[in-house]
Amino acid sequence: MRLLAPQLEFAIHAEQTDAIDPDEAIFQAALKRFRPIMMTTFAALLGALPLALGHGTGAEIRQPLGYAIVGGLLVSQFLTLYTTPVVYLALHRFSRRRARKVVPRPVEAAIAAE
Repeated sequence: MRLLAPQLEFAIHAEQTDAIDPDEAIFQAALKRFRPIMMTTFAALLGALPLALGHGTGAEIRQPLGYAIVGGLLVSQFLTLYTTPVVYLALHRFSRRRARKVVPRPVEAAIAAE
């Protein structure tokens, strides 16, 4: 079962196996995943265009659904391509900063030494 977006899986895998920094890993992942993401979005977008641009009997009922699908696809495309790498890098920097701040307390260090 997949828990992460494929773009993040590619970045984490590249970071671990190729030992590259997170900036380069997410950049490579974005380049590798760009085409499949765009193909999927455009396929769904082209499928929804007849709803949004339709005419004829009952078109006024279906047009809002088409507009919602097209708008949702455009917003999700923006979120996928732009904010996913930004959030990934921000979380990586946060976790690195937090890992540096974790210092054992003197009591815990004394117990560990015994």
